[in-house]
Amino acid sequence: MQDSTHPPPRRPLPRRGLLAALAVTILALLAGALPHAARADGDPASDVLLAQPLYLPQDASVPPAEQTQLASLLAAAHQAGYDVRVALIAQPADLGSITALWRQPQNYARFLGQELSLNYTGALLVVMPTGYGFYRTRGASTSEQSVLNQLTPPGRKLGASALSAIQHLAAASGHSLPTPIATAPSDRSSTDTLAWIVFAIGMLLIVLAWTASLRARPPRLFSSGTSAGY
Repeated sequence: MQDSTHPPPRRPLPRRGLLAALAVTILALLAGALPHAARADGDPASDVLLAQPLYLPQDASVPPAEQTQLASLLAAAHQAGYDVRVALIAQPADLGSITALWRQPQNYARFLGQELSLNYTGALLVVMPTGYGFYRTRGASTSEQSVLNQLTPPGRKLGASALSAIQHLAAASGHSLPTPIATAPSDRSSTDTLAWIVFAIGMLLIVLAWTASLRARPPRLFSSGTSAGY
């Protein structure tokens, strides 16, 4: 019979719960830190271009040096007063569910521009292997449209073609943008390292929470007060 004058000791739930909650929080942060592909929703480019000037899916196969050049050139264009956002479309999957507009860069540029129009009304450039699309809410200028008509279709060189198209479009509006120096990004390796460190810490906290649970409730082979016997 259990002695009613001595209540059973309390299990350390707060500590175990804290460790588990901390582990879940860190793993959630990890999910945000790790690189990921664009979501395959109705129009992933519209989601990305609401917050940044470049939609660059992983399957575009743009070398790291060209990626930094594109980022630098878009920043320089913004500082020069020529705002432009760019979507690189390498294959139908990059269009989400709008695959009917594959190989139709101008039609897709019009569709994408209308999607963004509530928050962005500047220049929009679409680069597909078959050609370019351009859109402005108030309409593209004659010089901008003429520039795009003279450019060679990008083929597989989406990054280099986008760099050239941005420079030509800016020049058509009176802004001279030099080609940025090609340098590989220096922060990718540090980002990956940080992500793995966060992952390791999260796993460690899960193990600690599991260990604390076992210590609080160790496995019992025999019920309390019963002698072992065979």
